[in-house]
Amino acid sequence: MHLERKQIAGWQRKDLLGLRDLTAEEIELILDTAVPMKDIMRREIKKVPTLRGRSVVNLFYEPSTRTRMSFELAAKYLSADSVNISVSTSSVVKGESLKDTARTIEAMGADVIVIRHSAAGAPKLLAQTVDCHVINAGDGFHEHPTQALLDMFTIREKKGRLKGLKVAIVGDIYHSRVARSNIWGLTKMGAEVRLAGPVTLMPPEVEKMGVKVFYQVEEALEGVDVVMALRIQRERLKEGRFPTWREYARLYGINARRLQKAKPDALVMHPGPVNQGIEITPDVAEGTQSVIQEQVTNGVAVRMALLYLLMGGGTTSEAVN
Repeated sequence: MHLERKQIAGWQRKDLLGLRDLTAEEIELILDTAVPMKDIMRREIKKVPTLRGRSVVNLFYEPSTRTRMSFELAAKYLSADSVNISVSTSSVVKGESLKDTARTIEAMGADVIVIRHSAAGAPKLLAQTVDCHVINAGDGFHEHPTQALLDMFTIREKKGRLKGLKVAIVGDIYHSRVARSNIWGLTKMGAEVRLAGPVTLMPPEVEKMGVKVFYQVEEALEGVDVVMALRIQRERLKEGRFPTWREYARLYGINARRLQKAKPDALVMHPGPVNQGIEITPDVAEGTQSVIQEQVTNGVAVRMALLYLLMGGGTTSEAVN
């Protein structure tokens, strides 16, 4: 797939802070740009000189394996330099503020700062502080835009479209920044989004986001094209959200019997890491309908596309040569 120069030039944003403010056209541009990026990953030598001399700093205040490594590989495949900052061994433990940390990183010549933070709005504060580009890799309960983009890329790759599809998101909606970004992104692209989970794990008035809410998971899965299970976030849960892990799995876990409610060719997705046997059974997570591992692969391609667009990429042919 080839992109016209005028389309690439249409990317005007300095940062990627969330999907709520993006247009459908901007989302589509990112997804289109990720297609040739995935082609790079299929090569024997996964390297192009597109961003040679540029630098990407991963500033993670929360643990991460998939997202951080994905950004690191995305930068390296485009020949940018990538640096990971471990907050536990940085000046943050000495009391350095987020603003001061960001200014220090920028002063060292960083072109992009990728930040994950427990506080909602931290990426926005960072973007207002520095002139370099900022990418939100997850902030509190707010958004995780790159995860939603890779989810949409995976769905579009398998189904050929997003418009008109029915997507069920099941689990801990209340604490899930992945769910919020997917809601904003999928609804903008014309998909129907259904949410299912315990009433105690459902945000109040979430229907105002343009979704349908179900408290019986079987009803939510009826005839859907995509089933997305969410991780139960043990680290964020307080007592009383639901009785026991076994009870949650019994009422809301995605198993083979429940999956039969969806369309026969429905995709099974999960942002990871998976608590197998709780949110989803092993046979479903590893079954023929699962695209969980492909989500991981596509995450690198989507993040390559974002780095390319934010740092002023030219044409697609320039990116892949």
